[in-house]
Amino acid sequence: MRGPAMTDVARLAGVSHQTVSRVLNDHPNVREQTRVRVRAAIAELGYRPNRAARALVTGRSQLIGVVAQNSTLYGPASLLAALEQAAASAGFAVSVGSVSTLDRRSISAAVERHLDHRVAGIVVIAPVASADEALDHLPHGVPLVTVDGDPAREAALVTVDQAAGAGLATRHLLDAGHRTVWHVSGPADWFDSAGRVEGWRAALRAAGAEVPPVLSADWSAASGYRCGQMLARMPEVTAVFAANDHLALGVLRALSERGRRVPEEISVVGFDDVPEAAYFIPPLTTVRPDFDAVARAGLAMLLRQIEAGPGVAERHTIAPTLVHRASVAPPPP
Repeated sequence: MRGPAMTDVARLAGVSHQTVSRVLNDHPNVREQTRVRVRAAIAELGYRPNRAARALVTGRSQLIGVVAQNSTLYGPASLLAALEQAAASAGFAVSVGSVSTLDRRSISAAVERHLDHRVAGIVVIAPVASADEALDHLPHGVPLVTVDGDPAREAALVTVDQAAGAGLATRHLLDAGHRTVWHVSGPADWFDSAGRVEGWRAALRAAGAEVPPVLSADWSAASGYRCGQMLARMPEVTAVFAANDHLALGVLRALSERGRRVPEEISVVGFDDVPEAAYFIPPLTTVRPDFDAVARAGLAMLLRQIEAGPGVAERHTIAPTLVHRASVAPPPP
């Protein structure tokens, strides 16, 4: 069932649709009594103007709104930078709505602010489960793409294939001769983390290897260090896949302090390929997501919606690659 249209508001308020348009655009040539009547009709019907479409019709918007959590984490920050570059290449500017938490109220408020500025479309970087409820309640009819969101969600989505990346890391360690691989995971409510656990576990099962318990952490080097202290005390551990490079850095520090040599005694693989990874001791083997490809695919998907209107939910998954460095070797005899 369609929502109320401008003509419905005009009929209820007893005015022309041009008058409704003037009220919506705060035109000065509208009597206050008429303005109040139109506003009352809008509230009664629950009418929501399609501000993105209006901006396209008037040709006033070469602006894309991005909603992202205010974060210094490498993945989300890299995605945001890549989106800005991809938008600039397509002739669009980017307005970033940073939120402290990715919940319904924060995301909805950021989207409303973007629509008030008449953006042509919106990208939401939504890597955590709490963002899903917010996405369910956003205005209809607005060109919108989710990046790094829930892979199971029926929506326009572009994301890195996290499970495939974790599988690359795990199989690389198994191929080096390790009997199994331990995993230091990211936070449970992150889709990236869940996908990497899934890929790690699937690769071990496919190889007939034992699946050790997951060591849960956050994304920080400090939490990697705490997990590394535990792993360093376990002589049976010869291979570790860390869910990001900062966790891997903490693991390396803990192993070094306990006298466990990498890679002679324990091999370590990370995820993200942060710029510093090549300068860890030893240089870190890691999985590299192609953030530029994610951004380009997401922008192309959004531009198709802007041209044709929101339609079938497209999905695009970008495969990561494995970067070989010196932190992996066969297990000790």
